[in-house]
Amino acid sequence: MSARRLPALLLPASLALALAACGPDAPAPKAAATAPAPATTAQADQRFADIAARWLDGWLALQPVAATQVGRHDFDDRIDDLGPAGRQAAIDFNRKTLAELDTLQVADLSRENQIDAAILRNQVRYDLWTLETLQSWAWDPQVYSQLAGSAIYNLMAREFAPMPQRLRSATARMEKLPALLAQMRENLDPARVPKIHAETVAKQNAGLLQLVDGLVVPNAKALGGADRQRLDRAIAGLRTAVAEHQAWLDDTLVPNARGNFRIGQQLYDEKLAFALNSPMTRAEIRTRAEAAIKATRAEMYEIARKLLTERAQAAGVAPPKDMPPQPGDAQQQKAIEAALELAYAERPARDKVVEVARESTAQATAFVREKNLVTVPDTPVQIILMPEFQRGVAVAYCDSPGPLDKGLDTFYAVSPIPDDWTDEQVDSFLREYNTRSIHELSIHEAMPGHYLQIAHSNKHPSTLRAVLGSGPFIEGWAMYAEKVMADAGYMDNDPLMQLIQRKWALRAMANALLDQAIHVDGMSREDAMKLMTVTTFQQEREAAGKWVRAQLTSAQLPTYFVGYSEHLDLRREIEKRDGAAFDLKAYHDKVLSYGSPPVRFVRELLLDQPIK
Repeated sequence: MSARRLPALLLPASLALALAACGPDAPAPKAAATAPAPATTAQADQRFADIAARWLDGWLALQPVAATQVGRHDFDDRIDDLGPAGRQAAIDFNRKTLAELDTLQVADLSRENQIDAAILRNQVRYDLWTLETLQSWAWDPQVYSQLAGSAIYNLMAREFAPMPQRLRSATARMEKLPALLAQMRENLDPARVPKIHAETVAKQNAGLLQLVDGLVVPNAKALGGADRQRLDRAIAGLRTAVAEHQAWLDDTLVPNARGNFRIGQQLYDEKLAFALNSPMTRAEIRTRAEAAIKATRAEMYEIARKLLTERAQAAGVAPPKDMPPQPGDAQQQKAIEAALELAYAERPARDKVVEVARESTAQATAFVREKNLVTVPDTPVQIILMPEFQRGVAVAYCDSPGPLDKGLDTFYAVSPIPDDWTDEQVDSFLREYNTRSIHELSIHEAMPGHYLQIAHSNKHPSTLRAVLGSGPFIEGWAMYAEKVMADAGYMDNDPLMQLIQRKWALRAMANALLDQAIHVDGMSREDAMKLMTVTTFQQEREAAGKWVRAQLTSAQLPTYFVGYSEHLDLRREIEKRDGAAFDLKAYHDKVLSYGSPPVRFVRELLLDQPIK
């Protein structure tokens, strides 16, 4: 479960663009401003606006593929340069931006711009750290595979321009993609590449051509003459390049990949601070997640105990034994598992997962309107099959239009069940993604989760804030939305739906523990699987997939629980402040009106506290 958003430069996130350095045709960044310190807030705000505008122009020129996703289409015919010169250009650009930010008197800015300045500084420092310290360009092949796939997908998936125009841009990018694949072979040091990263990208590589065959080839007739001939040559050249690259992946990278997927304590803590932009530390995350798991399991036991008793009474049989008010661990586990089996029994057919996702999104939307929980946007949403180059990490994601592309569709993408899965694997998957779980998935990804939240966010006047949306705010909101729906009685307070909601909350809590335990503490697969399949009731296929995801990514899995905790903390504070005057819809609309900044800034705005 994830929302596609712009990560730090070259951040290895498989459900987001891999951002990189400047292409050879990109304009040089403008010189740093040297104006004297302003005397008024208006002057300070104007000076920051100038810096932010220069940064955004330069940042998007440095990474044309990301620019397309954001909705800036000046660079649609280019791709990112990940070679030494391109990386150095990005480093120089970020250092200049930091120097400009250092000249600001932040206290002179308006409160909104104090927040944007803090967000921008964090991003610039994160980009530099990723390039110079993490160096994912040297060991993570996902950086290149995701960039290559996104280069085509972002052009063809949405109708932001006439088809011939987008095809000409796709042609230019396909002509450049063989050079990107060559840079990947040149930059990666197999001794530093983790085996799981190499194997995953080797499986994804063919997905690039499937994107071309699915999105470009069927529309090629929109071009004629020399343009069509150039397109055909680009496609043929890319087919050859992808085949050559596959041979290198299979024969060179995978056999020689010897890197450690665990990034270690120092890198993890540094990355976590940038990715979360939250005062919550690794130790606090662990303490809170462990306590939340214990409390949530206790709630699930009470739901299960009542449900099993009522079901037995309705059937005229004795209720299950050994369900005392204060259970032991084994008693608690047994009762919850028995109740969950009732939910697992109701699941879609193998080929109906997307259909159920579509139906549940419509039902959730109607419920949000009926209960008046939050203002529902009027922008469209489509439920689609996940493109193959994005598969292998999460079962679904929300892909919203960029903040500069107005009125275009949001895609709620669902991964199909792989054709090569055995019946046992399919059964495991559908037990996890039973009918109620798909309802929960639709709440998280679409309504009132990612789709709704990002539609609100894109209305905020700060383009910078929209482009640099906070992962914990975005993922935390989607998880918080699940609780809001459960509290409002979604599906007529169905106890099995209540149980599933808490099970999904457990997954996010486990995510936060897994991420640090794997990358810092050396958690084994056996212990990770136990946490997931026993402590948090996940099915084997879900847990196995999460084990892979936790190896492929770092500092992303905690965003759900951290943001969720911050959203809950904030709401409790506002409820305490407002008392009987608290209005849930008004509160939600107000929180969402600030865009997608780190939750701590929303708290400071709502409570009129100093911006830190």
